[in-house]
Amino acid sequence: MIAAGEVVQRPASVVKELMENAIDAGAGHVSVLVRDAGKTLVQVIDDGCGMSPDDAVVCFERHATSKIASKEDLQSIMTFGFRGEALASIAAVSEVTLKTRRDGDELGCEVVFADSRHVSTNEISTPKGANFAVRNLFYNVPARRKFLKSDNVEFRHIVSEFTHVALTRYDKEFDLVHNDREIYVLKSAKSLKFRIQDMFGKGVAQSLVDIAAETSVVKACGYVARPDSATKSQNHQYFFINGRYFRSPYFHKAVMRAYENLLPDGCSPSYFIYLETDPGAVDVNISPTKTEVKFEDDSVIFQVLYACIKEALGKNSFGASIDFDVEGSPEIPVFGRHFDDLYHPEEPQIGVDSGYNPFDNDGFPSEEQHFTNVIGGFRQDGEAFPVDSLREYATGGAGLAPAYGSAGCVDRRDDYGKLFEDKTLPSKSVLILQGKYILTQVRSGLLAVNIRRATERILFEKFLQAYSNSGHVTQTALFPVPVQVGVENVLLMQEHAEMLSSLGFDIACHGNDTVVVNGVPEGYSAEPGKMQAMVTDLISVLSDDRSLLPETMASSIAGKFAKIGASGRDSLTSPVEAQRLIDSLFACSNAEYTSTGHRIMTIIPIEEIDKKF
Repeated sequence: MIAAGEVVQRPASVVKELMENAIDAGAGHVSVLVRDAGKTLVQVIDDGCGMSPDDAVVCFERHATSKIASKEDLQSIMTFGFRGEALASIAAVSEVTLKTRRDGDELGCEVVFADSRHVSTNEISTPKGANFAVRNLFYNVPARRKFLKSDNVEFRHIVSEFTHVALTRYDKEFDLVHNDREIYVLKSAKSLKFRIQDMFGKGVAQSLVDIAAETSVVKACGYVARPDSATKSQNHQYFFINGRYFRSPYFHKAVMRAYENLLPDGCSPSYFIYLETDPGAVDVNISPTKTEVKFEDDSVIFQVLYACIKEALGKNSFGASIDFDVEGSPEIPVFGRHFDDLYHPEEPQIGVDSGYNPFDNDGFPSEEQHFTNVIGGFRQDGEAFPVDSLREYATGGAGLAPAYGSAGCVDRRDDYGKLFEDKTLPSKSVLILQGKYILTQVRSGLLAVNIRRATERILFEKFLQAYSNSGHVTQTALFPVPVQVGVENVLLMQEHAEMLSSLGFDIACHGNDTVVVNGVPEGYSAEPGKMQAMVTDLISVLSDDRSLLPETMASSIAGKFAKIGASGRDSLTSPVEAQRLIDSLFACSNAEYTSTGHRIMTIIPIEEIDKKF
């Protein structure tokens, strides 16, 4: 009656099916032991109801199930598995040993299957419940085993499936051990929020607010994150229906619509949303992995989700609040109407240097002398200018300003306080406008350089060169910065550790769910707060689809990392830094556009400035 497909795609499929079977068996404690990312061993031990010797053999037959008794039961499915397909598919591609005993039986049994064939059945002494050991996955299907990914990738999939099941039953205990190393040890939690905290850390749990709604069609509850905690990565986004994890781009749109105008561009919030509805109103059998479901009234559920999330965000204030609690605060005296008669306040006297002349250059070259030598290679018509002229400027053919120590540029000030200041650039040669633009005069008008885009272009070329061969200079942080990113993201960064190191990132793993940033590429900000945001952006980039040609992949990765570095860069504070930025920009192969085609600089013709007056 049911067209069931292949369920064993990778080791994570085995973990998913066996954990779900353990939950359906009423287990209170489920242990998952994995070796070599599941390629060598996947062992799931539970303390559920167990099986009789006869059922232990029959359960490996195709379409043999104890979870439905008639076709009518298919309309009210509340268990994870019901088709009797999982164990048969697992036994077809691996060597399986099952040890099981029911409560009340003196002895249990051990059943061995290999290549879909029953090898043996023996009586043994074993604890109550079931113990499945799946060894040598795809040993008899070499082509399937060949296409398995690296251990890091496969184990990330295992962690993902483990997470889906652990989030559905916060009142049960779960363990995950990989190569004798404990990854998760989850005790039964008082509430779902405590389970979220145990799995993802206190930072994620504290950023969540409750949602709740109940209608005749669906009951929705769970948590959504505050808008100010949204990130560019789509981590920690989960939908559950009747205790079963599922994916739904349609319902994700309802969540994003509720956050409309509250999130920065490209960011999305975390959410843990649990839906309950009539089992007959949802079909969970439309895909072999049962991660996609079909609702009878999905448009109604869409509106309920949107409304309850919008209401939760409206009830909670995320901005700065006014504290009306004045207990312990200093008492401010109230002045009477005769205060001025008793006290005679005097205005402070401001000292004025009447001899100060703001137009006195005090040893600097005059404006006329300076702008005679400034960037002589630009076109005077204000249109696009040749890159050759920029290169000529960058190599010293036409400097923005003569250096100190040249003829006519002697510093006559006796200012010992600035003995170590870099005086390679006169302060009047460039102007930094609101930390966003660098302005300077050229023959045809005013040259404006976008600081962020210029930084992006410089970092892009450095990363592209480092990605190819030579490596990137690392800027060591004063103090290591720990960042809690979760187990899956730690594995993701381990997978790309070699590439990150070649680009100048010094990031080490610390524990199961935390990384420590010891250094960043030259040009990145080393502030702890910005380094934490940088790690989040790195995870977002590394999570993207990498199925590109090697040449395209290098350019794409370099462009995205350059954008991260440019957005987190410290603001320019002096003309000297601005000069260095321009010099580095003009040394690039293309100083006019970023890697994504956005203009970096422009010339405002003098005619346009004249029109303003």
